[in-house]
Amino acid sequence: MDKLKTRWGITSNFQIFLILLVFAINGTLATRLADPLTHAIGLDRSTTTAYLYWPVRILLIFPIYQITLVFVGAIFGQFQFFWNMEKKMLKRIGFKRFFKD
Repeated sequence: MDKLKTRWGITSNFQIFLILLVFAINGTLATRLADPLTHAIGLDRSTTTAYLYWPVRILLIFPIYQITLVFVGAIFGQFQFFWNMEKKMLKRIGFKRFFKD
Protein backbone atom coordinates (compact mmCIF):
# COMPACT_ATOMS: atom_id res chain seq x y z
CA MET A 1 0.00 0.00 0.00
CA ASP A 2 2.86 2.37 0.72
CA LYS A 3 4.10 2.11 -2.87
CA LEU A 4 0.65 3.02 -4.14
CA LYS A 5 0.36 5.94 -1.74
CA THR A 6 3.74 7.26 -2.83
CA ARG A 7 3.00 6.81 -6.53
CA TRP A 8 -0.39 8.48 -6.30
CA GLY A 9 0.72 11.15 -3.85
CA ILE A 10 -1.89 10.34 -1.24
CA THR A 11 -1.59 9.94 2.50
CA SER A 12 -4.16 7.49 3.82
CA ASN A 13 -5.55 4.04 3.19
CA PHE A 14 -9.03 5.56 3.20
CA GLN A 15 -8.07 7.65 0.15
CA ILE A 16 -6.97 4.47 -1.61
CA PHE A 17 -10.34 2.93 -0.77
CA LEU A 18 -12.20 5.98 -2.13
CA ILE A 19 -10.14 6.06 -5.32
CA LEU A 20 -10.69 2.36 -6.01
CA LEU A 21 -14.39 2.79 -5.25
CA VAL A 22 -14.59 5.68 -7.74
CA PHE A 23 -12.93 3.55 -10.42
CA ALA A 24 -15.42 0.75 -9.81
CA ILE A 25 -18.49 2.97 -9.80
CA ASN A 26 -17.34 4.95 -12.80
CA GLY A 27 -16.63 1.87 -14.89
CA THR A 28 -20.13 0.62 -14.25
CA LEU A 29 -21.63 4.06 -14.90
CA ALA A 30 -19.79 4.48 -18.21
CA THR A 31 -20.97 1.12 -19.53
CA ARG A 32 -24.55 1.84 -18.41
CA LEU A 33 -24.54 5.26 -20.10
CA ALA A 34 -23.13 3.83 -23.33
CA ASP A 35 -26.14 1.52 -23.72
CA PRO A 36 -28.76 4.21 -24.44
CA LEU A 37 -26.30 6.08 -26.65
CA THR A 38 -25.67 2.94 -28.66
CA HIS A 39 -29.42 2.50 -29.12
CA ALA A 40 -29.82 6.20 -29.96
CA ILE A 41 -27.48 5.89 -32.92
CA GLY A 42 -29.41 2.87 -34.12
CA LEU A 43 -27.18 0.02 -33.04
CA ASP A 44 -28.72 -2.95 -31.28
CA ARG A 45 -26.73 -5.95 -30.13
CA SER A 46 -29.24 -8.42 -31.57
CA THR A 47 -29.50 -6.82 -35.01
CA THR A 48 -26.00 -5.43 -35.57
CA THR A 49 -22.96 -7.48 -36.37
CA ALA A 50 -20.50 -7.79 -33.48
CA TYR A 51 -17.74 -6.41 -35.72
CA LEU A 52 -19.56 -3.08 -35.83
CA TYR A 53 -21.42 -3.04 -32.51
CA TRP A 54 -18.50 -3.64 -30.12
CA PRO A 55 -15.96 -1.22 -31.64
CA VAL A 56 -18.59 1.54 -31.68
CA ARG A 57 -19.64 0.76 -28.12
CA ILE A 58 -16.03 0.80 -26.90
CA LEU A 59 -15.43 4.09 -28.70
CA LEU A 60 -18.47 5.49 -26.88
CA ILE A 61 -17.43 4.14 -23.48
CA PHE A 62 -13.96 5.71 -23.60
CA PRO A 63 -15.01 9.40 -23.67
CA ILE A 64 -17.94 8.77 -21.33
CA TYR A 65 -15.54 7.20 -18.83
CA GLN A 66 -13.10 10.09 -19.06
CA ILE A 67 -15.78 12.72 -18.57
CA THR A 68 -17.63 11.02 -15.75
CA LEU A 69 -14.46 10.04 -13.87
CA VAL A 70 -13.84 13.60 -12.69
CA PHE A 71 -17.48 14.06 -11.63
CA VAL A 72 -17.72 10.78 -9.73
CA GLY A 73 -14.35 11.53 -8.13
CA ALA A 74 -15.65 14.92 -7.02
CA ILE A 75 -18.69 13.31 -5.40
CA PHE A 76 -16.33 11.23 -3.26
CA GLY A 77 -14.08 14.19 -2.45
CA GLN A 78 -11.23 13.15 -4.74
CA PHE A 79 -11.62 15.77 -7.47
CA GLN A 80 -8.00 16.93 -7.43
CA PHE A 81 -6.62 13.40 -7.75
CA PHE A 82 -8.83 12.54 -10.72
CA TRP A 83 -8.43 15.94 -12.38
CA ASN A 84 -4.64 15.52 -12.28
CA MET A 85 -5.03 12.01 -13.68
CA GLU A 86 -7.24 13.29 -16.51
CA LYS A 87 -4.80 16.06 -17.39
CA LYS A 88 -1.96 13.55 -17.54
CA MET A 89 -3.95 11.22 -19.81
CA LEU A 90 -5.13 14.02 -22.10
CA LYS A 91 -1.56 15.27 -22.45
CA ARG A 92 -0.47 11.77 -23.47
CA ILE A 93 -3.08 11.50 -26.21
CA GLY A 94 -2.24 14.85 -27.78
CA PHE A 95 -3.99 17.63 -25.87
CA LYS A 96 -0.82 18.94 -24.23
CA ARG A 97 -1.27 22.46 -25.56
CA PHE A 98 -4.46 22.91 -23.52
CA PHE A 99 -2.77 22.28 -20.17
CA LYS A 100 0.02 24.44 -18.85
CA ASP A 101 1.72 23.19 -15.68
